[in-house]
Amino acid sequence: MENKTNFSAEQREALIKTLNGRFISNMNRHYDLEWAKVEARLEGDTEKLWSLYEMERTGGEPDIVGQDNMTGEYLFYDCSAESPKGRRSLCYDREALESRKEHKPENNAVDMAAAMGIELLAEAEYRALQKLGNFDTKTSSWVKSPTEIRKLGGAIFCDRRYNQVFVYHNGAESYYGSRGFRGSLRV
Repeated sequence: MENKTNFSAEQREALIKTLNGRFISNMNRHYDLEWAKVEARLEGDTEKLWSLYEMERTGGEPDIVGQDNMTGEYLFYDCSAESPKGRRSLCYDREALESRKEHKPENNAVDMAAAMGIELLAEAEYRALQKLGNFDTKTSSWVKSPTEIRKLGGAIFCDRRYNQVFVYHNGAESYYGSRGFRGSLRV
Protein backbone atom coordinates (compact mmCIF):
# COMPACT_ATOMS: atom_id res chain seq x y z
CA MET A 1 0.00 0.00 0.00
CA GLU A 2 1.41 3.36 -1.00
CA ASN A 3 1.60 6.26 1.40
CA LYS A 4 -1.00 8.97 0.77
CA THR A 5 1.74 11.58 0.78
CA ASN A 6 3.51 9.86 -2.12
CA PHE A 7 0.50 10.33 -4.42
CA SER A 8 2.01 12.42 -7.22
CA ALA A 9 0.37 15.05 -9.40
CA GLU A 10 0.96 12.79 -12.41
CA GLN A 11 -0.85 9.91 -10.70
CA ARG A 12 -3.75 12.21 -9.80
CA GLU A 13 -3.98 13.51 -13.36
CA ALA A 14 -3.87 10.01 -14.87
CA LEU A 15 -6.53 8.80 -12.42
CA ILE A 16 -8.90 11.66 -13.20
CA LYS A 17 -8.47 10.96 -16.91
CA THR A 18 -9.25 7.26 -16.32
CA LEU A 19 -12.28 8.06 -14.14
CA ASN A 20 -13.57 10.54 -16.74
CA GLY A 21 -13.26 7.92 -19.49
CA ARG A 22 -15.09 5.34 -17.38
CA PHE A 23 -17.76 7.91 -16.48
CA ILE A 24 -18.42 8.63 -20.17
CA SER A 25 -18.36 4.95 -21.17
CA ASN A 26 -20.88 3.92 -18.49
CA MET A 27 -23.52 6.66 -18.44
CA ASN A 28 -26.18 4.06 -17.52
CA ARG A 29 -24.66 4.07 -14.01
CA HIS A 30 -25.09 7.84 -13.53
CA TYR A 31 -27.06 9.31 -16.45
CA ASP A 32 -28.22 12.37 -14.48
CA LEU A 33 -24.78 13.53 -13.25
CA GLU A 34 -22.32 15.98 -14.78
CA TRP A 35 -18.60 15.17 -14.97
CA ALA A 36 -17.50 18.80 -14.38
CA LYS A 37 -19.16 18.78 -10.95
CA VAL A 38 -17.66 15.39 -10.11
CA GLU A 39 -14.19 16.53 -11.17
CA ALA A 40 -14.44 19.70 -9.07
CA ARG A 41 -15.32 17.58 -6.04
CA LEU A 42 -12.43 15.19 -6.74
CA GLU A 43 -9.91 18.00 -7.16
CA GLY A 44 -10.92 19.36 -3.77
CA ASP A 45 -10.21 16.17 -1.80
CA THR A 46 -6.76 14.64 -2.30
CA GLU A 47 -7.32 11.98 0.37
CA LYS A 48 -10.47 10.65 -1.32
CA LEU A 49 -8.72 10.83 -4.68
CA TRP A 50 -5.93 8.70 -3.20
CA SER A 51 -8.53 6.15 -2.05
CA LEU A 52 -9.89 6.04 -5.61
CA TYR A 53 -6.32 5.56 -6.83
CA GLU A 54 -5.98 2.56 -4.51
CA MET A 55 -9.28 1.17 -5.75
CA GLU A 56 -8.02 1.52 -9.32
CA ARG A 57 -4.52 0.21 -8.55
CA THR A 58 -5.93 -2.99 -7.04
CA GLY A 59 -8.21 -3.64 -10.03
CA GLY A 60 -11.53 -2.28 -8.79
CA GLU A 61 -12.30 0.03 -11.71
CA PRO A 62 -14.20 2.52 -9.50
CA ASP A 63 -17.10 4.42 -11.03
CA ILE A 64 -19.94 6.60 -9.80
CA VAL A 65 -23.15 4.70 -9.17
CA GLY A 66 -25.19 7.56 -7.68
CA GLN A 67 -25.33 10.63 -5.55
CA ASP A 68 -26.57 11.04 -1.99
CA ASN A 69 -29.47 13.52 -2.19
CA MET A 70 -28.97 14.69 1.40
CA THR A 71 -25.19 15.30 1.39
CA GLY A 72 -24.48 15.72 -2.33
CA GLU A 73 -21.71 13.13 -2.06
CA TYR A 74 -20.96 11.03 -5.12
CA LEU A 75 -21.03 7.28 -4.51
CA PHE A 76 -18.19 5.31 -6.05
CA TYR A 77 -18.28 1.50 -6.14
CA ASP A 78 -15.81 -0.99 -7.55
CA CYS A 79 -17.29 -1.80 -10.96
CA SER A 80 -14.77 -4.33 -12.28
CA ALA A 81 -16.47 -7.29 -13.97
CA GLU A 82 -14.98 -9.69 -11.41
CA SER A 83 -13.85 -9.20 -7.82
CA PRO A 84 -10.75 -6.96 -7.96
CA LYS A 85 -7.63 -9.04 -8.67
CA GLY A 86 -5.47 -7.11 -6.24
CA ARG A 87 -7.86 -7.88 -3.38
CA ARG A 88 -8.39 -11.63 -3.55
CA SER A 89 -7.26 -14.52 -1.35
CA LEU A 90 -8.20 -12.63 1.80
CA CYS A 91 -10.03 -13.85 4.86
CA TYR A 92 -12.75 -11.59 6.24
CA ASP A 93 -11.18 -9.64 9.14
CA ARG A 94 -8.22 -9.44 11.56
CA GLU A 95 -9.84 -11.76 14.11
CA ALA A 96 -10.28 -14.40 11.40
CA LEU A 97 -6.70 -13.92 10.19
CA GLU A 98 -5.28 -14.32 13.68
CA SER A 99 -7.37 -17.43 14.31
CA ARG A 100 -5.64 -19.33 11.50
CA LYS A 101 -2.85 -21.56 12.78
CA GLU A 102 -1.23 -22.14 9.36
CA HIS A 103 -1.58 -21.17 5.72
CA LYS A 104 -2.51 -17.61 6.64
CA PRO A 105 -3.45 -15.25 3.80
CA GLU A 106 -1.40 -12.07 3.46
CA ASN A 107 -4.20 -9.81 4.63
CA ASN A 108 -7.91 -9.55 5.36
CA ALA A 109 -10.70 -7.68 3.60
CA VAL A 110 -11.77 -5.41 6.47
CA ASP A 111 -8.26 -4.14 7.27
CA MET A 112 -7.32 -3.73 3.61
CA ALA A 113 -10.46 -1.67 2.95
CA ALA A 114 -9.73 0.52 5.97
CA ALA A 115 -6.13 1.07 4.85
CA MET A 116 -7.45 2.15 1.45
CA GLY A 117 -9.95 4.54 3.05
CA ILE A 118 -12.98 2.68 1.67
CA GLU A 119 -15.84 0.57 3.03
CA LEU A 120 -16.80 -2.98 2.11
CA LEU A 121 -20.08 -3.02 0.23
CA ALA A 122 -23.06 -4.02 2.32
CA GLU A 123 -25.39 -6.68 0.92
CA ALA A 124 -27.94 -4.04 -0.18
CA GLU A 125 -25.21 -2.04 -1.95
CA TYR A 126 -23.98 -5.20 -3.66
CA ARG A 127 -27.50 -5.93 -4.88
CA ALA A 128 -27.85 -2.33 -6.13
CA LEU A 129 -24.58 -2.69 -8.06
CA GLN A 130 -25.88 -5.85 -9.71
CA LYS A 131 -28.81 -3.84 -11.14
CA LEU A 132 -26.23 -1.87 -13.17
CA GLY A 133 -24.61 -4.88 -14.81
CA ASN A 134 -23.45 -8.45 -14.35
CA PHE A 135 -20.66 -8.57 -11.77
CA ASP A 136 -18.88 -11.51 -10.12
CA THR A 137 -20.08 -14.16 -12.56
CA LYS A 138 -16.85 -16.14 -11.99
CA THR A 139 -15.67 -14.77 -8.64
CA SER A 140 -17.26 -13.77 -5.33
CA SER A 141 -16.89 -10.82 -2.95
CA TRP A 142 -16.97 -10.53 0.81
CA VAL A 143 -19.62 -8.03 1.98
CA LYS A 144 -20.18 -6.43 5.38
CA SER A 145 -21.29 -9.23 7.65
CA PRO A 146 -23.99 -8.79 10.28
CA THR A 147 -22.63 -8.69 13.81
CA GLU A 148 -24.75 -11.68 14.80
CA ILE A 149 -23.15 -13.84 12.11
CA ARG A 150 -19.64 -12.58 12.81
CA LYS A 151 -19.98 -13.30 16.55
CA LEU A 152 -20.57 -16.94 15.64
CA GLY A 153 -17.42 -17.10 13.50
CA GLY A 154 -19.06 -16.61 10.11
CA ALA A 155 -19.06 -13.98 7.39
CA ILE A 156 -21.08 -13.50 4.22
CA PHE A 157 -20.14 -13.09 0.59
CA CYS A 158 -22.04 -12.63 -2.66
CA ASP A 159 -21.79 -13.47 -6.33
CA ARG A 160 -23.94 -13.67 -9.44
CA ARG A 161 -24.82 -17.03 -10.98
CA TYR A 162 -27.69 -18.11 -13.21
CA ASN A 163 -28.65 -14.44 -13.60
CA GLN A 164 -29.35 -14.22 -9.85
CA VAL A 165 -27.49 -12.62 -6.94
CA PHE A 166 -26.68 -15.12 -4.22
CA VAL A 167 -25.63 -14.51 -0.62
CA TYR A 168 -23.62 -17.24 1.07
CA HIS A 169 -21.91 -17.83 4.39
CA ASN A 170 -18.48 -19.18 5.19
CA GLY A 171 -16.14 -19.27 8.14
CA ALA A 172 -14.60 -15.78 8.33
CA GLU A 173 -11.12 -17.35 8.34
CA SER A 174 -11.63 -18.95 4.91
CA TYR A 175 -10.07 -17.50 1.78
CA TYR A 176 -10.06 -18.43 -1.86
CA GLY A 177 -8.24 -17.26 -4.97
CA SER A 178 -11.53 -16.30 -6.54
CA ARG A 179 -12.92 -14.36 -3.56
CA GLY A 180 -12.06 -10.77 -2.87
CA PHE A 181 -14.07 -7.74 -1.86
CA ARG A 182 -15.68 -4.72 -3.45
CA GLY A 183 -15.58 -1.33 -1.84
CA SER A 184 -17.44 1.95 -1.78
CA LEU A 185 -16.33 5.52 -1.30
CA ARG A 186 -18.28 8.74 -0.77
CA VAL A 187 -16.75 11.86 -2.29
